[in-house]
Amino acid sequence: MTRALEATSHDTATSAGTMPTRTDEAQAPDTIFSYQELLRLDDALTLSSRETGLRFTLYLGDLGTRTRVRAEELFEQSGGHLPESVLLAISPGQRVIEVVVGAAASRRLPDRACALAVLSMTNAFASGDLVGGIVNGLRQLSDQAGHPRSLRPTH
Repeated sequence: MTRALEATSHDTATSAGTMPTRTDEAQAPDTIFSYQELLRLDDALTLSSRETGLRFTLYLGDLGTRTRVRAEELFEQSGGHLPESVLLAISPGQRVIEVVVGAAASRRLPDRACALAVLSMTNAFASGDLVGGIVNGLRQLSDQAGHPRSLRPTH
């Protein structure tokens, strides 16, 4: 499974700067994921972005030999200029997950939180649940990042 998947959320409740995205390079994405799986991924990206104010992007595909360098290139292409961007780059065939975060996102998602999300995803992937692993990883990252200040309840 080394094709790349991209999609853009159609969530009108999320500001344009934090819209979650995914990238379609596959010829026929329906051969990779079922319609229900695509909906789960889209919902997870949308909810993560809406709850945190961060812009989550998912790349699924081969990352080449220099996985971190390629992930950082993809991050820049997918909106890395936005400090609140987060990229999950996953290469199941290589058994690699790279998490790249922008400057603002890094204050809310420390390395330890990203490492725990990656560990959770790899456990799910090992049991054959690619979509569930991604959804759970996004959920963990969202929980760690919390709500943006503008959405936090005031007491």
